[in-house]
Amino acid sequence: MDTYFSGIALIDLNRKIMSSVARLTYIGHATLLIEMDGVRLLTDPILGRSVGGFLLRQQGLVVAPLQAVDAVLISHLHLDHFDLPSLRLLDRATLVIAPRGTAALLRRQGFTQVVELGIGEKTYVHNVMIEATYADHGGGRPPFGPTAHCLGYVIRGTQQIYFAGDTDLFPGMSDWGSQLDLALLPVWGWGPRLGVGHMTPERAAQALTLLQPTVAIPIHWGTLHPWGMGWWRPSFLSAPPHLFAHYARTLAPAVQIEIVEPGKTLSLSTRLTNKRHAGEV
Repeated sequence: MDTYFSGIALIDLNRKIMSSVARLTYIGHATLLIEMDGVRLLTDPILGRSVGGFLLRQQGLVVAPLQAVDAVLISHLHLDHFDLPSLRLLDRATLVIAPRGTAALLRRQGFTQVVELGIGEKTYVHNVMIEATYADHGGGRPPFGPTAHCLGYVIRGTQQIYFAGDTDLFPGMSDWGSQLDLALLPVWGWGPRLGVGHMTPERAAQALTLLQPTVAIPIHWGTLHPWGMGWWRPSFLSAPPHLFAHYARTLAPAVQIEIVEPGKTLSLSTRLTNKRHAGEV
């Protein structure tokens, strides 16, 4: 039976899919369900209708599965990535992988399996390796902390996937050059302007020249907005991924860009196999 939270339908997770086919569901903002090698990973879960009392979620989006998730990846503690009401919807026995300095906060929420990682450190979820990477973005939790590093993650299984979380462009992105099958790159934020530590669509396209993935999917767009901003200036909700694709065609024409609308699922194995058969990797 489907369950409901704040009027948004949640997927019934009792129907766990254990498939080697890599799939990605873009739930919105930086929340994704990554399914690969029988492992289900949920990133930076935002599962409700509002965040922190000042951000609203676009209507009509399917929200993440809440059970039978093997692990949750947390990139950092900002409110639009580390949402306590959303985390409380998860099974407290779910493994949470997060930056160093977050375990005490997570354990206060009842989570019993917490793995803290620093930059360059690794852990495993069954046969899938998770490596924490640097991110050029502040990691403190407003207004009073705690403070922890902001991380990205490289997920290594049948495919290699880079989840950037929230970051600006930085030279170290070239460390994984030519090894990545998929890059999940933030191309905007949650309002009409960007602060420091973010990539614009053009800078995200520049990141492709360092990362050199086979496929790139823009994230961190189209989902959250301040109260009233969704109807006052709606273009910032829809334009960023298309601007990213526009710049990528010039800066990194060998990278296949897939724009996945919030709530939609993409078969990664099909995209990567088709590209390899075309002789592009």
